Amino acid sequence: MTYFSDLVDGYHRFRTADLRRQRERWEQLREGQSPKVMVIACSDSRVEPAQIFDTLPGEIFVVRNVANLVPPFDAGGGLHGVSAALEFAVTKLNVEEIVVMGHGKCGGAHAALTEMFHDAPHGEGGFVHDWVSILDEARDRVKAKCGDGPEASREMELETVRTSIANLRTFPFIPPRESSGALKLHGAYFSIAEGVLEVMGEDGEFAPAQPAMAEA
Repeated sequence: MTYFSDLVDGYHRFRTADLRRQRERWEQLREGQSPKVMVIACSDSRVEPAQIFDTLPGEIFVVRNVANLVPPFDAGGGLHGVSAALEFAVTKLNVEEIVVMGHGKCGGAHAALTEMFHDAPHGEGGFVHDWVSILDEARDRVKAKCGDGPEASREMELETVRTSIANLRTFPFIPPRESSGALKLHGAYFSIAEGVLEVMGEDGEFAPAQPAMAEA
């Protein structure tokens, strides 16, 4: 038996259980998708957006990468996976909200904070270093604020969200939609240890999420 065999077994459970229970939903999705929310999350195996937000198939358009990062807008050459997904979600699917979700114990945030792969060759950490260099300015802010204290790790994890939100606004198709109210940007942070979701306020600070009824 291999791990892939376990995945195939999981597929058969899905096909005989969830797929049958949600048959009508899947029939609807055959005609296309119309998610209202895009979620940009970390690739970390412990942080599954669909599970954390308890969503149905087709409800969220998800992009996952190391440290849930959005690069700044760049129309130059290169392969822009996150930018392509963002462009598609906003301009083609017309999502109405974007959520950037960071999390506790984030290896990508730790790599950015400690520069652990600095000068590492590609294939041995170099790709990670290049990617998390998006957080270079954030690292300087965190070190100026927290030094090397224990709170620096959490602050860096929060900065992955703040930086990505700021970078979202560098894409020319984002600000007009945000200004008109057609698109809203949200920051969130999931604590693996406590299982608590925090949301970012307009001041950039995070607080535990409240049920929608409590906010009304």
